[in-house]
Amino acid sequence: MVHEGFCITSVEGLGVTLGRGELLRGVTFTLNCGQLTAVIGRNGAGKTTLLRALLGEIPHTGKVKFTRHDGTQGPLSMGYVPQRAPLDPSSPTSVYDLCAASVSRFPAFLPRRDRTRVSDMLAAFGAEELINRRLCELSGGEWQRVMLAVATSPVPELLILDEPQTGIDASGLRLFYEKIDELKKTRDLAVLMVSHDFGFLSEYADHVLLLSRTVRARGSPGEVFSSEEFKELFGGVGNIRP
Repeated sequence: MVHEGFCITSVEGLGVTLGRGELLRGVTFTLNCGQLTAVIGRNGAGKTTLLRALLGEIPHTGKVKFTRHDGTQGPLSMGYVPQRAPLDPSSPTSVYDLCAASVSRFPAFLPRRDRTRVSDMLAAFGAEELINRRLCELSGGEWQRVMLAVATSPVPELLILDEPQTGIDASGLRLFYEKIDELKKTRDLAVLMVSHDFGFLSEYADHVLLLSRTVRARGSPGEVFSSEEFKELFGGVGNIRP
């Protein structure tokens, strides 16, 4: 059961400087379990840098703290769904191989004792029929469903999604957002997503962060999309892609 707002990930004064360039400064926000927070911004605003900092891929200043339901603090477990990675079309790696490697200590080429477990993982996202498909054969929507299964096994406290709409058509994108909506309501986790689909965010996001090296605006989708900061950066709603 999700106790919305009781487990909290707090990002306080996060900054990133690489070389002589300040990529992020003073980024502060909170993420509640059971909620989807979207990060929007123009190209170069620091969206990908923010995700990389949270994932520990690049050094940063500031603090990231996770507070459990009982008020104690502890390490933050994260799941990550990247944009679709380039795959060698000759690679034989299958969906089963990827999923089995993520849930087992044993090499995927050993006897398939984890097949039922992998099938159950995929079924949660309507992707069980993909189990024998090669990764390089998957469509954009199929790839995202498989990666969601991997990223949420086991269920993390924070699920990070980097522009999941890449390569997905409108119908597939709605299915994806419906799965995310179901996930945040039934699993005890927070979702942080970089996206530029303002229409879908208006419908599915609980909070929006407008980023331009620092947080320029935050609030509900309606509050952020009607803000002066949004108008300054995008000039309107829905017709300009970051």
